[in-house]
Amino acid sequence: MAGTRKTITLDEKIEKAQEAVEKTKARYDAAVKELRDLLDKKDAQRKQELLKAVENSPRTFDEIMAFLKAEE
Repeated sequence: MAGTRKTITLDEKIEKAQEAVEKTKARYDAAVKELRDLLDKKDAQRKQELLKAVENSPRTFDEIMAFLKAEE
């Protein structure tokens, strides 16, 4: 005897597609949050590195600011 096939209605297909989209969006949102957090950490590290370089520089604050503002 042949097995019976369940007929999937259009509404059921739509519901499954919506669930898939919601799961994918949740994963996407989590990945975006993780990326933002990592970029924020990298930015903080770079700022700290820049601050240390300025503190250890023999140049004055005004000299450093003039250099940064100078146009090439």
